Amino acid sequence: MSTDEEENFTAKKPPSQHVLGEPLDTLSVHELEERIQLLRAEIERLEAARARKGASRAAADAFFKK
Repeated sequence: MSTDEEENFTAKKPPSQHVLGEPLDTLSVHELEERIQLLRAEIERLEAARARKGASRAAADAFFKK
C-alpha cells in the first residue's frame, strides 16, 4: 500500500467514540450523523442496563420483604 492510500484509509476511518465537550466545528454533517447514531445506541444500551438492574432490585426487595 502506498503512502497516499494509507492516508486515505486512515482519513476515512469512522470515529469509534465521542468525547463529551469535544469541539464539533471540524466534523462534517455525515460525521455528526454518525456520532448521533452512536450516542443514541449508547443511550439505548444504558437504558436497558438500568431496566435490568431495576428489575433485579425489585426482585431482591420483594424477596427480603417477606
